Amino acid sequence: MSLVIQEENFRELLRLFNTNIEGRRSVLYAMTAVKGVGRRMAGIVLKKAEIPLTKRAGELSEEQLNKLQDIISNPEKYKIPAWFLNRRRDWKTNATEHLVANAVDMYLRDDLERLKKIKSERGLRHMWGLRVRGQHTKTTGRRGKTVGVSKKRGG
Repeated sequence: MSLVIQEENFRELLRLFNTNIEGRRSVLYAMTAVKGVGRRMAGIVLKKAEIPLTKRAGELSEEQLNKLQDIISNPEKYKIPAWFLNRRRDWKTNATEHLVANAVDMYLRDDLERLKKIKSERGLRHMWGLRVRGQHTKTTGRRGKTVGVSKKRGG
């Protein structure tokens, strides 16, 4: 059995970009609960905020959480390279930004609607519910259709 000493300012649940974050997990892995933030992005954000990677998420102070939110919202300000961000050269604005939380879903939906509207190959395959990235479809991904070869009965 291990001895667990909890501080008085330890929080079990945190809110970051409208996402619940477990306070017991290490900060690096707890931040990956936010959509658009993976382990690599979480690592670089923690290094820029000068927060140790082994610290628990519940031990973070309010100012450290605000610093994390600011870095994720404005990565260019903290010299995170453009190739690290998840939305490079947006087709409409030609801006490079990092999307998190609900913005990821919103931009994905908008992109798919645009592809369907201009009737591109990718848009049509999304519309028809087929594989988009060149995978084979003869035998895999049938989802409910008959699988295998049917035998003739009788005779």
